[in-house]
Amino acid sequence: MGRRRAETGAAEAAGTPNSEPENANDPAGRHFKPRRQAPLWIRITALALCTVLVVGVGTAGLLFYKLQSNVTTSPLDARVPNGTSSSSIEDTGSLQILILGTDTREGKNSQYGTEEDSAGAGQSDVMLLMDISPDNSRVSVTSFPRDLMVPIPDCVSATDKKTIPGSLSGQLNGALQAGPGCTVAAINDVTGLTIDHFMLADFTAVKELSKALGGVEVCVDHAMFDDGGSFLRLPKGKSLVEGEQALAFLRTRHAFGDSGDLDRIKAQQQFLGSMVRKVKSEDTLTNLPKLYNLADVITKNLTIDQDLANVPSMVKIATRLAKIDLAKVSFVTVPTEPYAADNNRVQLKQPQASQFFAALRKDTDLTGSPKPTTAAAKPSGTSGAPASAAPTTAAPSSVPYDKSVQPISVVNATGIVGRSLELVQELAAKGFQSAWQAGDVPVVNETQLLYGADMADVAADLATLFKLPASAVKSDPTVTGVSLVVGADWVSGKEFGTIVIPPDIVSSTAEQSSGCLVVNPLFYTN
Repeated sequence: MGRRRAETGAAEAAGTPNSEPENANDPAGRHFKPRRQAPLWIRITALALCTVLVVGVGTAGLLFYKLQSNVTTSPLDARVPNGTSSSSIEDTGSLQILILGTDTREGKNSQYGTEEDSAGAGQSDVMLLMDISPDNSRVSVTSFPRDLMVPIPDCVSATDKKTIPGSLSGQLNGALQAGPGCTVAAINDVTGLTIDHFMLADFTAVKELSKALGGVEVCVDHAMFDDGGSFLRLPKGKSLVEGEQALAFLRTRHAFGDSGDLDRIKAQQQFLGSMVRKVKSEDTLTNLPKLYNLADVITKNLTIDQDLANVPSMVKIATRLAKIDLAKVSFVTVPTEPYAADNNRVQLKQPQASQFFAALRKDTDLTGSPKPTTAAAKPSGTSGAPASAAPTTAAPSSVPYDKSVQPISVVNATGIVGRSLELVQELAAKGFQSAWQAGDVPVVNETQLLYGADMADVAADLATLFKLPASAVKSDPTVTGVSLVVGADWVSGKEFGTIVIPPDIVSSTAEQSSGCLVVNPLFYTN
């Protein structure tokens, strides 16, 4: 009996056919009882979370759509023929953004003058090139004077698609007449960079941005009033400016220093440095509500290139900038000197300007010791001879030839008198005794080794000797023999690759205040 009872219990436990329902009147059996419902509070909480999630995602989508619908777009490169520059914003890889301010008096800006003063796209009141390093550890902001004389390319107008002829020497701020893409093209040509994006802001953008930030701190060394243009009035020392007063601070052309454009740039850099410090101190770039409000203000008064015209791209820029040390945000004014044909304008000062551009292209740290580049260098913005059939620098010729009779010219395009002599002497010491100095020519940004017919093997050996990159070695049927054109990216030494940064190129960093601006005595007030 005991054994039977045990077997029956085992059968019940195993769920065998010998088992009987615990309650014969319950057709469902004990294994088919109705599932207990979750407590009411759990259901309410789950429903609330789902609702918040759906509403949150929907709201984010609406906000993204609103921001994206705010912006106006224009082509990135307006040169003739149209450029094809395009860049996505990644977490790594250097990123250049040209920030432009226009003085147009059309539309909302009519209160600052008539369209006769500046119509259409206007002219560039502000030209700032922001360069973010590949590892997001530093930023340089380079100011270009509005009256800088440079070659202006032929461009296609962003408005009526007509071709606007360029010039061999034109005022840089005038390139905006064909649209911001023409200014991008002109600066690409001058610097040898390939600018990724641009942002064009008008007077209203400055006012609204300064209001959204709650004011920006500036400092002057004397009480002043600009009664001849911007009507800026400030007491001595520090002031918080916003709205019309912030715009007046950036617009005044004669109130500081000797009334030149370079003193105006100092005011712009002071304003930007102070603005960056404020944004960083308030964690604006990592606070999504603050960032959205700021983005909403900016995008309503902004023209940008098509590749930048989406909210994720803007967020990626903010993310890249959020953790950068203020000591690594450097402000630079491109080196200039009085223009030879008109002292009221300026031209690039050589070789310092090209040395600086070479440093930018090589991702050199302007504020301290350089860090190794973690991403491949971007292609140059300049277009040289085709690089097809360029010999590799790693495989010198195995076919014997007489070094002593090879026609090799060394062209000095560094802007440094006598630079080619050292390289000619090095060639002679290595057996290339027919090398000669071909004279000085205007500065070029990048060194090139050009070779003519049947000279590829000699060019390969010279590239190995000087450690030139393969991209610098190019076939050129117009060259007899080999021509080494030494550019501003190689101003010293017998081996290519040394970057020389002009002394005192950094005027200030965002970490440090640049001090109070010197007021022109003509605008003193008591």
